[in-house]
Amino acid sequence: MNEAPQPIRILIHGASGRMGQALLRLAEERDDIVVVAAVSRSQPAQRVVEGVAHFAVSELAGAPEFDAAIDFSLPEGFDAILQLCAERGAALVSGTTGLEVAQRDAMAAASTRIPLLWAANFSLGVAVLSELVERAAAALPGWDCDIVESHHVHKKDAPSGTALALGASAEQGGAQPRYQSLRAGDIVGEHFVQFTTLGERIELNHRATNRDIFARGALHAAVRLARRAPGSYRLRDLLS
Repeated sequence: MNEAPQPIRILIHGASGRMGQALLRLAEERDDIVVVAAVSRSQPAQRVVEGVAHFAVSELAGAPEFDAAIDFSLPEGFDAILQLCAERGAALVSGTTGLEVAQRDAMAAASTRIPLLWAANFSLGVAVLSELVERAAAALPGWDCDIVESHHVHKKDAPSGTALALGASAEQGGAQPRYQSLRAGDIVGEHFVQFTTLGERIELNHRATNRDIFARGALHAAVRLARRAPGSYRLRDLLS
């Protein structure tokens, strides 16, 4: 009789943030994941919360063994988790934004030793959209390509990182995308990609209505990425 596979051991880096809290909550719903450590900038008020050991960033080296780290922290905390994953041969899934060129270079170097994924958006739907955009652009040379993104009023960057990533997919297919941004209300995230020529138009659209989708996508990626060969992966590479 075959034994059930062991759960993937996860370390969550940036556990006190909104994404970190969502990851901790949603990981409890999965049988294929066990969170072995939660790491935050500040000293934890409790060492163990609901069975999960909590550490300050300064104590990162003392974290237990893990198969994959999920990092949603700040640029100043990124180097330490990247180094720890490289030292331990563990996978790294990161959504930390604002990284410097040197940090991106360090990621590229680390990907020769560990499986690594950095993404601006962890929605599985957006990963599929990215692939569709690239395919459409390649199949429709000479068509106009427009990307319109909408987010809540507090989002400062425009175009969004996701819109730029979709634009990169369009460029990969040979298109030259144009961008428009809208900031209104409490919109979680909407991305609309349109290909237009004389007499016809193709519209590809994704709407996020709940931020939990990003945490679920990161957990999905960590499970798929753990124990893979070293390399730099995209979320769309881990859909199946």
